[in-house]
Amino acid sequence: MLEKFPMIAGLKLCQYYRKQYRVVFHSLMPTNLYGPGDNYHPQNSHLLPALIRRFHEAKESGAESVAIWGTGMQRRELMHVDDLGRAIIHCLQIEDPPNLANVGTSVDQRIIEIAEMVKAVVGFQGGIETDPSKPDGTPQKLMDVSLLSKTGWHASIPLEEGIRMTYQTFLEEKASGSLRER
Repeated sequence: MLEKFPMIAGLKLCQYYRKQYRVVFHSLMPTNLYGPGDNYHPQNSHLLPALIRRFHEAKESGAESVAIWGTGMQRRELMHVDDLGRAIIHCLQIEDPPNLANVGTSVDQRIIEIAEMVKAVVGFQGGIETDPSKPDGTPQKLMDVSLLSKTGWHASIPLEEGIRMTYQTFLEEKASGSLRER
């Protein structure tokens, strides 16, 4: 919990500098990101890189199934890092951007649906097992991106396309020995 305080303090500092000194700071809070250079550590990676790695390894080993934690019914919003880059550039071009804005896709999906997409992109032929003995986590993580949407910005990379791009990058990084696993 304490690690969040410096971030919040930084956001507030930007807000008050903007108010007092009219310095236009941009504070953007992204949703769950994925894409090139992601962390594929077997135990410490986030949802999408973990799924990509598990399905890839299962495909290579000829495994019958891949297990995911929980029921798979919890919902997550995921955004490709290139969309965040476009959001940053967009905000830098606005004369008076929102003081603090969420950046996301405004679309969430069940983890089981995300796993099915990854399975299809990777080409894994086995099944998907859920493990209800493991925690589901927060039922839903979806951001309100209406402030940024009002400025004309919207995410442009659909999840399945982003997964395809990310899997291709995973394969390239793995082949070159540059896959991040920490």
